[in-house]
Amino acid sequence: MPLTTLDTIAALIVIDLQKGIVALPTVHPISEIVSRSALLARAFRKRGLPVVLVNVTAAAPGRTDAGPRKFSLPDDWTDLVPELEQQPDDHLVSKQRPGAFIGTSLDDYLRQRGVTQVFLTGIATSGGVESTARSAHDYGYNVVLVVDAMTDRDADAHSYNVEKMFPRLGETDSTDNVLKLLKDASS
Repeated sequence: MPLTTLDTIAALIVIDLQKGIVALPTVHPISEIVSRSALLARAFRKRGLPVVLVNVTAAAPGRTDAGPRKFSLPDDWTDLVPELEQQPDDHLVSKQRPGAFIGTSLDDYLRQRGVTQVFLTGIATSGGVESTARSAHDYGYNVVLVVDAMTDRDADAHSYNVEKMFPRLGETDSTDNVLKLLKDASS
């Protein structure tokens, strides 16, 4: 369902657009995902709305069938892509889990600013984006998933989340529509 209402205080949360992750193969061209996320970040900043940039710095501590990682990461693996033009007022969340809420101060940060609506972009649709959307929904935020500003390594996982899961967690829309609503709200 497309976005119906722009809350007075909304925040953009950009998931895992960092050098190590954007270097991996994805279903959609990563340059388009980064570009759309950067456009949204500029629009949110222009309106004085919070921009949260998320990176993942380690794996969650629990055991998995995949086992522990058996390789080391390059030094700049966690660095955000420069196209996001990180600003001093942006809030950086470094996480060790798929979602950006669990084990971080993200909810406190948003509540202190009166945020009631969150817009999500990033990688991976079926990982960090979906996990963050679930937590945001559980915490009671109005969730908007900007589906043309996210991608995954797996086409089926991306499609399943966009078509089946995201409508249960919030509203889905495009970058252009969100930018138009932000522009109209500031007029």
